Amino acid sequence: MAEPLRLLMVSHFFESHGGGIERVAGHLGRALGRAGHQVCLAASAADAAPADAGLAVLPLPCHDPAERLTGLPMPIPGPRGLAALTRAVRQADAVIVHDALYVTSIAAMVAARRARRPVILIQHISQLPFANPAMRLAMRLATAVVTRPMLRAADRVVFISAAVRDAFASLRFRSEPLLLFNGVDTDRFHPHAAPGEAAGLRRELGLPEAGRLIAFVGRFVPKKGLAVLRACARQRPDLTFVLAGSGPIDPHAWGLANVRVAGPLPPDKVAALLRAAHALLLPSCGEGYPLVVQEAMACGLPVICGQDSASADPQAADFLHGVPVDPGDPAGTAARIAPLLDRAGESAEARAAMAAYAAATYSWEAMARRIAEAARPA
Repeated sequence: MAEPLRLLMVSHFFESHGGGIERVAGHLGRALGRAGHQVCLAASAADAAPADAGLAVLPLPCHDPAERLTGLPMPIPGPRGLAALTRAVRQADAVIVHDALYVTSIAAMVAARRARRPVILIQHISQLPFANPAMRLAMRLATAVVTRPMLRAADRVVFISAAVRDAFASLRFRSEPLLLFNGVDTDRFHPHAAPGEAAGLRRELGLPEAGRLIAFVGRFVPKKGLAVLRACARQRPDLTFVLAGSGPIDPHAWGLANVRVAGPLPPDKVAALLRAAHALLLPSCGEGYPLVVQEAMACGLPVICGQDSASADPQAADFLHGVPVDPGDPAGTAARIAPLLDRAGESAEARAAMAAYAAATYSWEAMARRIAEAARPA
């Protein structure tokens, strides 16, 4: 039996921040811990760290001026944070970094190179197609100057989406990249609703007693397609749009009676919402494979999402409704989505097949096992 590893996992935030990448980091860290490895999760101290037994945490003092201005999270560690991260790298057998572009990721890569520690870089996204031309230019420059060199420098790259992998197909890697899909907690995310669950959730969240619910789960930031959601809600006043999450955008300010803001929900409530809804609408762009898409599939819920997300897992493409998302034309994107909001309710057989596929394919334990194998010396 292989010896357990001391693994340092670096994310930009802890999962209490509410984003998908940080949720993946938390789930993967726990799965590696269950496999017997010693895992320390390092991230910005801006949010509460998980208090799980067996999962050590390293909160890094950081500043994050960019998220308030652009909607993009970019915590920047100060001297104390950099020193703590460097010490943690030296104490680890290997370093697992989530996404290349964050300052915490870059600092971990530099420290690992100096300490001669192998780096596994899990790349979640490719490029974000901003509506603002200046932001698009900045993203292209960042990809060329930071993301691509980071991918080349990593000892092993893991892509969680085939679309993201293909976006970097021209790169020369140190070793063959892996395509590993995130797992799903099928104890929570499954299609089997408890008696009265949907009605109870509607009462708890103050939703209409009847009528179709369109769910959104994620950060309230521009890249998640909030402008498209707003346009969809305007075009379809007959539907109730339930937004679970938080962020710098305030959907209350839209003044739309058919938009209900549930705020951040615990995982059990997210699962209940996905079982109660008519469809999940996630009109984001430039993403890899958002975890909530896989969780919705595991609940048997039809999904309408950006084309990049819909092509993340080629075997799952038939289950997902991919839409071209133009961040510069939210109304036009919403017009393309509107017909799908009526057609997305697949048959019971199709929903069952989707849930069965997700349960059989997306496993945190399988992902953790492959990550640990990649972290060991060749």
